[in-house]
Amino acid sequence: MTETIGTGNSLDARLDEVYRQAVGQLFSLFEKMCEGAIAVDDQARIAWINDKYRQLLGLPEGQSVVGVEVEEIIPHSQMRSVVKSGRPILLDVMPFGSEWFVVTRLPVFGEDGKVLGGVGYVLYDRLDYLKPLVNRFLELQREIEGLRRELSAERRTKYTISSFIGSGAQASQVKRLARRAARLDAPILLLGETGTGKELLAHGIHAASARADRPFVPVNVAAVPEGLLESEFFGAAPGAYTGAERRPRIGKLETADGGTLFLDELADMPLSMQAKLLRVLQDQEFERLGSNRVIKVDVRIVAATGQDLEGMVDSGRFRADLYYRLNVLPIHLPPMRERIEDLEQLANVILDHIAVRAGARRRELDRSALEVLATHDWPGNVRELQNILERACMLTDRIDLTAGDFATSLPPSALARDGKPRGSRQVRPLAQAIAELERASIRAALEASGGKKTAAARLLGISRSSFYQKVAEYGLESYPHS
Repeated sequence: MTETIGTGNSLDARLDEVYRQAVGQLFSLFEKMCEGAIAVDDQARIAWINDKYRQLLGLPEGQSVVGVEVEEIIPHSQMRSVVKSGRPILLDVMPFGSEWFVVTRLPVFGEDGKVLGGVGYVLYDRLDYLKPLVNRFLELQREIEGLRRELSAERRTKYTISSFIGSGAQASQVKRLARRAARLDAPILLLGETGTGKELLAHGIHAASARADRPFVPVNVAAVPEGLLESEFFGAAPGAYTGAERRPRIGKLETADGGTLFLDELADMPLSMQAKLLRVLQDQEFERLGSNRVIKVDVRIVAATGQDLEGMVDSGRFRADLYYRLNVLPIHLPPMRERIEDLEQLANVILDHIAVRAGARRRELDRSALEVLATHDWPGNVRELQNILERACMLTDRIDLTAGDFATSLPPSALARDGKPRGSRQVRPLAQAIAELERASIRAALEASGGKKTAAARLLGISRSSFYQKVAEYGLESYPHS
């Protein structure tokens, strides 16, 4: 059954008539509405120009311009570009003398699909008409720039290499290696226990490198579910998996293009992902999940772990080729217990930050507090030190923190019953500690030998003359009878 309109004509015929009339009238409609109109052939020669455009251009009455190349009459015309490319320029501004015209340019095609020429319309002869549009455009531009600045700030590094606090030998060596690493562009492997400052140092290396003005993108491998790890790193093509967005998903690698990708907890990366990361390191390219298109990137990898990667390689839990590719410049971050000389400096910096955040007076550590803190093994390292200092500040209003303020924060092994540091764990000069140990050892040997000095010297593994010298030095001639 043929679908019809009330007049009895078929719908197709009626629609065709509407189309033909619209096409036929469109040119004349535009020509009447606009401030000027022009048509050129496929060589950008003027085929027609209306009277309004002639007046706008100031052409003398009676001067023929048909056949003249359009640039001779309109120097900044882009009609030649339109007829050469076959693509329209829908909205543009064009200077003419001291004036600016708002114009649109369209190609004209023949029945064979080839470009016959083009038409141009002057929509406005003054930019005042465009003020609302221009103002809205500028407003949108400002919003976009603001968002870009916010995103850039989020990707900017928070720390420098100098933020790694410490002036001892080990801390100085770490900072020296970090500055050397920043000058290079090779992968960096940061090794150290939790809380030793691996992410802080990664920030610092990026900030000191030639990539400092590009993104710094951190990824905690252990925090991403294994099933989502690939799309997190490489992104995903539209519809790559059930529930995927219709737009492509940008992964961390693309986000970090030109900058640094920091991979924390590297040892938790599955073997399947390790192989794909190796390709990125070797070829600087990857494919999104669900796509066959290769994407090139320029990314520097800084990786960190607190686990024994060499042992994991030996047991087959970490790829040897990836390990050797990442282990170009390893930097070992020492634990707190190996750089106790930096403890006071670290504590002071942390107390400064606590005071700023709380808007309160800065707390001070007295000598007893420093001594008791120095006796602790610090399994959580600097992060644990920060936690313990914050807790102590919360539990007292006093400005000076003493050993007793850490009684509830440190394990009993670090404190005596009176809240003071145990004598055997106190920080004291090395010579004093050695002397105390020697004296205690000599007393124990004399007790074990019943006061017989020759036997005691033999128990200690030293010569008799050395033993007599030590006994006299420590005033133990009459021990154990004194």
